Amino acid sequence: MSRARSFSWPKVFRAGPFARMAALAGMIACMAFPVLAQDGTGPLPENAEARAYGGGWDCALGYRVEGAECIPIDIPENAFPTGRSYGSGWACRRGYQEVGGTACAPMYIPINAFLHSSGYDWQCERGFRRDGENCVVIVLPDHAYLTNDPSGSGWKCARGYSAKAGNCIPIAVPENAYLTNADYGAAWACERGFRKVDGRCDPVPVPPNAFLDPDSYGPGWRCERGYEAKGKACVAINLPANAHFDRSGNRWRCDRSFHFSDGECVLGR
Repeated sequence: MSRARSFSWPKVFRAGPFARMAALAGMIACMAFPVLAQDGTGPLPENAEARAYGGGWDCALGYRVEGAECIPIDIPENAFPTGRSYGSGWACRRGYQEVGGTACAPMYIPINAFLHSSGYDWQCERGFRRDGENCVVIVLPDHAYLTNDPSGSGWKCARGYSAKAGNCIPIAVPENAYLTNADYGAAWACERGFRKVDGRCDPVPVPPNAFLDPDSYGPGWRCERGYEAKGKACVAINLPANAHFDRSGNRWRCDRSFHFSDGECVLGR
């Protein structure tokens, strides 16, 4: 009568608890994660190309690495391989869009539209504007012209007119004023030498020893060099000794090494 053979654990499992745990983890890792050339190293498989730099290999276009092999990518119709190692490995051709991650369907392009240069959207032809998923004809009001802006109304008013309630209304330009041609802000501005007052352009009263100032703030004029404004007049500046006019020419300061004291420029501290 044969005796039953007694089972003996490997020596490592008869060792201490930490050694047993390490050995068991290593065995599980080997069973669950076999050593494969996922990083493109090892022998050159079929449908692969050697790298020009750094050694190793990459799968040919239309293939992806799986283990130590290069398997073909399932590329749907109207798609092309991207050569990327991530994602699906393919992308839809121009004029097609991805559907469900498995197919490329033709993009919907309505009547009076064309495929955008990017290939991912469409744009209405000149004379039409986008309204949802359609292109509707642009109705031009009198004194308007078409623009190439695909957004908005698709038209602008001619010079001398402003858009209001879908129409182009004449701009009332007062005497001594001109059109600004600005899309936003004031439609007209006063000529040089005039300023806006209650919707009209009144002459700027320039006092003696002054000149017109285009600055939009202030009285519209500025005193000549050596004069300062006092109310609506320009008064000559009494320049003391050891002083000079500043950059503006309408004020003065003491020369270097001098300081102001009792209306004069004196030397010392």
